Amino acid sequence: MAMSANDVMKMIKDKEVKFVDLRFTDTRGKEQHVSVPVKAFTMDKFESGHFFDGSSIAGWKSIEASDMLLMPDPDSARMDPFTDEPVLNITCDCVEPTDGKGYDRDPRTIAKRAEAYLKSSGLGDTAYFGPEPEFFIFDSVTWNVDMSGCFCKIKSEEAPWSSGEEYEGGNMGHRAPVKGGYFPVPPTDTLQDIRNAMVLAMEQQGVECEVHHHEVGAMGQNEIGTKFNSLVKRADWMQILKYTVWNVAHSYGKTATFMPKPIVGDNGSGMHVHQSVWKGGQNLFTGNGYSGLSDFALYYIGGIIKHAKALNAITNPGTNSYKRLVPGFEAPINLAYSSRNRSAACRIPLVTSPKARRVEVRFPDPTTNPYLAFAAMLMAGLDGVQNKIHPGDPVDKNLYDLPPAQAKKIQNVCSSLDMAIDQMNKDREFLTKGGVFSDDMLDAYCALKMEEVTRFRMTTHPVEFDMYYSS
Repeated sequence: MAMSANDVMKMIKDKEVKFVDLRFTDTRGKEQHVSVPVKAFTMDKFESGHFFDGSSIAGWKSIEASDMLLMPDPDSARMDPFTDEPVLNITCDCVEPTDGKGYDRDPRTIAKRAEAYLKSSGLGDTAYFGPEPEFFIFDSVTWNVDMSGCFCKIKSEEAPWSSGEEYEGGNMGHRAPVKGGYFPVPPTDTLQDIRNAMVLAMEQQGVECEVHHHEVGAMGQNEIGTKFNSLVKRADWMQILKYTVWNVAHSYGKTATFMPKPIVGDNGSGMHVHQSVWKGGQNLFTGNGYSGLSDFALYYIGGIIKHAKALNAITNPGTNSYKRLVPGFEAPINLAYSSRNRSAACRIPLVTSPKARRVEVRFPDPTTNPYLAFAAMLMAGLDGVQNKIHPGDPVDKNLYDLPPAQAKKIQNVCSSLDMAIDQMNKDREFLTKGGVFSDDMLDAYCALKMEEVTRFRMTTHPVEFDMYYSS
């Protein structure tokens, strides 16, 4: 049952809440917040919202039209597990005070529009998403970039490179080798208790967890598997998951990151996203085609593959994202689909029940903005269904061992952020259908991302000294 505003007011009373923390997500996917003392949080906040300055948010309003409203969603209310005082966190939409409509660049508003578009298209009534974000937990990280040079250094007692370190209590020597982190028992896996704590804190906040484990990256890579849910709700959960992972790690004196490729030479962190479309309680992806898929599902895959390069601008939104999407590793760079092949962009998981039939899109990474990513993938998939875009034959051979002539036929995802932005500028009509994304929002997004590209392009990298210093 969805919570109402009255339920939230009762919860505030029952839990003796001292502050209500209003949360929203910016263009880059970073959660932002402002706290209201409980005496100032009345029913009026649900009706009239809470004013804030939208001009200070990267990629948002200009200074002369900066007033914005936060409208709390009562169904998202949950207690914050990390504060000293009782704090209630609540997720908000950003609304234009002039017309009371969702702000054109607010990611959660865009995700809501995508859900509304699905219904209005008549194709389905619910889209389910299940992301699997991977992340690293390090002991500490330091970096510096200035005129005198640059460096980054990661400390991890779990890391294979720490076997020669002297630690205060002694070096215990139980370590996984490079790419060996999947998944030996403790003491090799030192992060069991931290992951347990993360899962318990997530469950307290209403996020249903199904599994947790150490991942392949030997130096502290992890994954927590959570249950699927409808698009907006699942994006809300993703933000709770990140908040929880960062803060539990912090409370243990460690640091967690969702950066896709923090380590050179071991696995990067991806975020495979399981998805399916339903109508009237029926899974539209179930059929008797390849791997138990319907034509609807195959066309959906066709849409994802057709628009994958434009999607990269949203699903792989940083320059670091493309350090993970490199041929020859486990990375899903090949624009193909398969029930077995993990290097394919779309994999069909083996399931026992036809109800669980779904497609897993494997190229996104966890730095993506979940509201924008789920909305964009849904729009690409629906475009495939509407235009009957067939994805061709599945590729069940190892894609890295294909004969060159066959391999050439399979396209790859983008290899850089500027390439992805370029592709999105050429191929974005599928996103603007039904007014889900606006051109204005996509222009602002691309401009924000080009700033990152330019800064990266201008900065001398240590590996260049290796390659060119003596040239």
